[in-house]
Amino acid sequence: MELEAGFSAVEGGFDLHFAGRLVLRHRAETPVLDSARGNPTVTMYRGNFKIEDAPEGQITPLDSAVEDGSVTLSHEGTAVARLELSDHRLTITLLTQGHDRIRLRWHGEPGEAVWGGGEQMSYFALNGRTFPMWTSEPGVGRDKTTELTRQMDESGMAGGDYYHTNYPQPTILTSRWLAMHLDAACYSVVDCTDPAAHAFEVWNGTAAFELYAADGPLDLVGQLSTRFGRQPPLPDWVIGGAIVGLKDGTRSFERLEGFIQAGTAVSGLWCEDWAGIRETSFGRRLFWDWRRDNQRYADLPQRIAALQDRGIRYLAYANPYLCNDGILYEEALEGGHFCLKPDADEVYLVDFGEFDCGVLDFTRKETRDWFAEKVLGREMLDIGISGWMADFGEYLPTDVRLADGSDPMEAHNRWPVLWAEVNAQAVESRGKTGDAVFFMRAGFSGVQGYCPLLWAGDQSVDFTRHDGIGTVITAALSAGLVGNAYSHSDCGGYTSLLGNVRTVELMERWCELSAFAPVMRSHEGNRPDDNLQYDSTPELLACFARWSRVHAHLAPYVRHLCDEAAEFGLPAQRPLFLHHAEDESLYAVQDQYLYGADLVVAPVIEDGARERTVILPGEGEWIHAFTGEAYQSGTHTISAPIGCPPVFYSVQSTYADLFGGLRKL
Repeated sequence: MELEAGFSAVEGGFDLHFAGRLVLRHRAETPVLDSARGNPTVTMYRGNFKIEDAPEGQITPLDSAVEDGSVTLSHEGTAVARLELSDHRLTITLLTQGHDRIRLRWHGEPGEAVWGGGEQMSYFALNGRTFPMWTSEPGVGRDKTTELTRQMDESGMAGGDYYHTNYPQPTILTSRWLAMHLDAACYSVVDCTDPAAHAFEVWNGTAAFELYAADGPLDLVGQLSTRFGRQPPLPDWVIGGAIVGLKDGTRSFERLEGFIQAGTAVSGLWCEDWAGIRETSFGRRLFWDWRRDNQRYADLPQRIAALQDRGIRYLAYANPYLCNDGILYEEALEGGHFCLKPDADEVYLVDFGEFDCGVLDFTRKETRDWFAEKVLGREMLDIGISGWMADFGEYLPTDVRLADGSDPMEAHNRWPVLWAEVNAQAVESRGKTGDAVFFMRAGFSGVQGYCPLLWAGDQSVDFTRHDGIGTVITAALSAGLVGNAYSHSDCGGYTSLLGNVRTVELMERWCELSAFAPVMRSHEGNRPDDNLQYDSTPELLACFARWSRVHAHLAPYVRHLCDEAAEFGLPAQRPLFLHHAEDESLYAVQDQYLYGADLVVAPVIEDGARERTVILPGEGEWIHAFTGEAYQSGTHTISAPIGCPPVFYSVQSTYADLFGGLRKL
């Protein structure tokens, strides 16, 4: 596409075009910018944040002067802000002393769809809502109308809302095939409530936006993946079967044999309790001292080697905090590896729920090197661990003192990226890039270049609209548009509180969903003793085994998707419009997806449902993968009994024979 970009003075204001599209339109009745001085209040409790602002001295400059590729905005004869365009980068500088709040309104066309915002759980299309860009705990319930959310809010701001996410990213894409990215880590807000303007609120005195344009969504997504970094292809072992999650000490190895005997295609055993456990009122948590617990897991290196001889990998768990009653805490304290209190040379301890931890200061190279080598290298990779959950990253308080002197309000969103970098450094140091796999829930702009695999975080063990099984689809689709090729979820869900426990139906439906993700991995949840597990009954074990074989059967196709991700930056799980952009009715669809270009996956995510509406996009014929029935493109009501989810493949696919084999599994 031939780019046509620049400011142009018009009567009453100015326009900014990029790639032949109008992106800013400034007039007295539609000003593009507000300037103010912020007055924030930030409260954090166990990773849940309440952030408020009472801005002062707001100015909305109406007068504009265009000169030499820039615009100066003025109010009553005084310059307020300067806008400068260089190549595809728009820089905004406030000129009023003390002002550190920018609100910029990108031009929106009628009916223009907007996506992005990082990994969003509740809404795929952002239109009509506001989304703060701040990494945090997403909350339990995430729906202010529910009793669960209300009770969690009362017990520590933990209920959350639709916009809370572990992985925000100030990047939007629109159906004019434009993308705008705020190149900053400060607190910001994406506001899509006005159909005529896609607004960004930026808590800084300067802001730099990157602009991208394409003829369609495929190229636009590819450009963003190039910008933020592409993940290495997933290794064969991780896509060739299911990762069985068990946290039962040495007994986990015995239970794994039960899965194998039931016919499960097992690629890995994941024991997050490898470092020990800590029982809390929330449930069974881990002992955050990242060394193997020799009592809980005797002879672990030998057991790992024995599994690997059978083609089964072993996975573990780590996060960037150390409990103050652990051994590694003392070593980190001596090495100066912790964030400090703002006014004293003391470790800033964070309450993680009945235990306190120090936050590792990853602004120090020495600390990054120490953790990558000491913990991830020697304690984990060197004993044969092939992957791990690299958990958390969202908890950096806003009043700590950092070694590099940076403002923690600026560093907070960068923390997941630094955490991902440490993990990638450890993997690379052992020559394991592309073989060892860590997976993260937290992220921000740039995490894509380090983190090989996302997981969707801690869903409730239910079918609820804002925190249940369906949110993992929205998470994968939204994150995929901004450069994350691979996503998956805790098969069976995680959070069980206040009597909310797994049902057989939930367990079965989650298997049907997880089989059609790049990685299939189960989790016992935060309260394993209160909840069903996949080896609780022969029926559930048979269910998990069957869908693990489905997942393994699709490995050649997933390898093809990995190749597409590496070459073109395309995610494995794709919104329907990505290959059918001409159909605007697909723009907000978030309860089904394309798995590559050739499969339509429409998981059942409603309790008790035995049929569902399915959209088969484009033109042509689709085949139901489990019944063999043929359907023409269009909208259909499809029978969906448990064990027969609506999954369809294109008759034109070069993998049609592979997909046809699913009926035999």
